[in-house]
Amino acid sequence: MLKEMGRTSQAVLVILYVFTTVKAFEMEIIPANRIVKQIGETLRLTCNTTGCASPSFSWRTQMDNPLGGTVNNYRTYSTLTMNPVSIVNSHDYLCTVFCGEKEKKEKSVKVELYSFPRDPVIEISPSLVAAEPVTVICKIPDVYPSHYLEVLLKKEEHVLHEENFYEDDSTNAENKTVRYSFNPTAEDIGKEITCVAKLPIPNMDFEPKERVTSEKLTANFGPQNTVITASPGNWPMEGDTLNLTCVTESNPPAQTVWRKHLADESIQLLTTNNVLSIPDAHFTDSGLYICEVTNLVTNKTEKATVDIVIQGAPDITELSIEPSTTVQEGENVSIRCSAEGNPSPRIILRRKPDGADLGPYSEGRILLPSVTFLNGGDYECVAENKFGKSRSEITLNVEYGPKNTMISVIPATAVKEGETVIMKCTSSGNPAPVISWKKKKTTGEPEKIYTDATLTIQNIKSQDLGLYECEAYNQFGKEEKDVKLLVQERLEKLDQMIPLIIAFSSVTAVAVPAVAILIYVSRKAKINGSYSLVKALRLKV
Repeated sequence: MLKEMGRTSQAVLVILYVFTTVKAFEMEIIPANRIVKQIGETLRLTCNTTGCASPSFSWRTQMDNPLGGTVNNYRTYSTLTMNPVSIVNSHDYLCTVFCGEKEKKEKSVKVELYSFPRDPVIEISPSLVAAEPVTVICKIPDVYPSHYLEVLLKKEEHVLHEENFYEDDSTNAENKTVRYSFNPTAEDIGKEITCVAKLPIPNMDFEPKERVTSEKLTANFGPQNTVITASPGNWPMEGDTLNLTCVTESNPPAQTVWRKHLADESIQLLTTNNVLSIPDAHFTDSGLYICEVTNLVTNKTEKATVDIVIQGAPDITELSIEPSTTVQEGENVSIRCSAEGNPSPRIILRRKPDGADLGPYSEGRILLPSVTFLNGGDYECVAENKFGKSRSEITLNVEYGPKNTMISVIPATAVKEGETVIMKCTSSGNPAPVISWKKKKTTGEPEKIYTDATLTIQNIKSQDLGLYECEAYNQFGKEEKDVKLLVQERLEKLDQMIPLIIAFSSVTAVAVPAVAILIYVSRKAKINGSYSLVKALRLKV
């Protein structure tokens, strides 16, 4: 009884241990709680779980608005990616996780957006002349939410004008403009006009919340401070839409021309807009871009440059065989593979199917001097970088004359009359050789007797013996092999031989005793001094 109670206690302890070591089903959203993001950036929300082997995920906004992003589910977590994040993503996002049919957990996170990407731009027009009015224009690009925007126009430390946009109900990032006109004095020339733009959104942590631009109060000026901004950046991925924006300070506004440096050092004219847009960017769009701005009043020109590098998995642009994919044995062959990608792909050329690595080659090239039939086959080019790989194949066909010609004879080269002989000729070559058979006449001249790989001779006779020759040929040459066929004559039939055997046996049976008697009598006669056969026989009798 005590033993049974002990065993029960141990089992309970084991069960308790298992339950305490198994992790409970939990979930979290990363980042958690509240998210502040600038419009145009990338936002990724991750819903992570523990304690559930095969969870299922569901994303939605609390107002059931479109997600405005893409969802990717993995084993124990799910990601919602918004690239780029826009106004439509300003929601509370709810992630629901189901573990089995009964367990369910939910968490939400609030996404708050703003846009305050660049410093204000000041324009002062028209040309400054004492005692005539001048208009100061301050442009604040891509502001959201604009009802928090506050703008100050200052001359040195003196506030000229203050404006806010509290009643603005814009629902997207917009350019906001503040204008102020005044009559400058001669003493004002050279003083700085400053535009201070503030976006003090309560309880939202981002920097900067204030942007400042100053411009000296002068006559017509510019262009100056020309800059290029690239979206989504200077290193976009292949397939992205690339936007290059050229911003300059000029009074009056400058004219813009975009150009690009080509590989041959020439310059390509692209557009005259201040924004250069390249949809579905390709590797060939990489390069140095030039924004040239000109103020026609001041006859002043300024340039800004930006180096754009398109990233992405490689594409094989060439896989070729020179001089041709079909060559003759002995020719020099070059196999070339090239690919484009960034980072620059690693190129490997190798032959299939044995997988023998014939690279990598930095230039993606294999040289095969005096090619042989062994070099023929399929070749594979693989281009690879950290973003992926590309693969392509090509076949090298090497033509050559017959080689390794062999003859096999079944059952053997020496056979008996009446048997069947099969002679098979094999040979390699490209194109496949034609096989023909010849037999040497008694005169020594070969006579063509058959065209096929296998020569069959049934009920063979003695006249079939002799030298047989196999010839393998194609347009690149021929090769010959020969074999000598020996035919053994068959013995006479058994029923014809029996009488001869009996007669021979009878003669032998009589002759042997007679010879023995003659020898005996002869010896006796010699002893008696008589060589008379009759007497010798009488004495014997």
